[in-house]
Amino acid sequence: MAIAKAERLMNLALCLMNTRRPVSKRELRASIEAYHEVTSDESFNRMFERDKDDLRELGLVIDTVESIDGDFGYLARSDRNRLPDIALDPEEAAALALAAKVWQQARLAEAASGALQKLRAAGVPYEDATSALEPRIPAPEPAFEALMVATRERKAVAFDYRKANAVRPEPRLVEPWALECWRGHWYLAGHDRDRGDVRVFRLSRISGRVKVRGAFTAEVPDHIDVRETVARWAGEGATAATARIRLRRDSGYPLRARAVATTPVDADWDELEVPYGHGLDAWLAEFGPDVVVVAPEELRADLVDRLRAVAKG
Repeated sequence: MAIAKAERLMNLALCLMNTRRPVSKRELRASIEAYHEVTSDESFNRMFERDKDDLRELGLVIDTVESIDGDFGYLARSDRNRLPDIALDPEEAAALALAAKVWQQARLAEAASGALQKLRAAGVPYEDATSALEPRIPAPEPAFEALMVATRERKAVAFDYRKANAVRPEPRLVEPWALECWRGHWYLAGHDRDRGDVRVFRLSRISGRVKVRGAFTAEVPDHIDVRETVARWAGEGATAATARIRLRRDSGYPLRARAVATTPVDADWDELEVPYGHGLDAWLAEFGPDVVVVAPEELRADLVDRLRAVAKG
């Protein structure tokens, strides 16, 4: 049904845009095959009025012209339905190019590439390979597209989520606010209905299908900084509290970049002092046997519990 309606609207739009004079409803009914199946004049009139309203909602400007004998005709003038010339400066074009790279592993990769080609053809100052460093923003997570659509349309979603220290996923009901890529991973920030508070979810830990569950109920903040929220939970925005860890030599460079102090221990290990905040144990677990927590004891216990949970599968 959706495909049939879309085809009918497309045919109606083409008829209205490719005529130099107003076309009556009678002529449109005879020209568009989908209208042939409507036997009742009353049913056709209702369908035509709905189709006309739908096209106008989509942005098509349709003029209604009354003839001398009182009949009405319709047309969509090309000069009123033509987009203005695209004018982007180099910085704006570069931002669009970077945004298109988000789709390089998603279903819209071909559409994004085609859009960039059209920008180049229109004379937009976009160059694809002038920089020695080419940023890449992959979106391999299966949940990415469904969450992006739900975020844009402000629809609550339900999905199964496995926390880093959990053996099995658990159901979550979330109103998605924003998506952001941070350190090679996509994160979702939103209102968790069951917990009644803001939560951040790493998309790679979402399993199964994302299901839509109605409209938003909580107020969306004017500003949503996903990166700041994730960093705070990961200890990036910690206070003066620090943790002491031992790190194998020539490994864990992201940890070394965060360290406020580094002291060589022996030929194989260095001791680092890093900001300590919620979620640091989850990050340390990613470095496996290259990391040993010296202090505080609670961080060491959290890391051991997390590694045991992962080992149990």
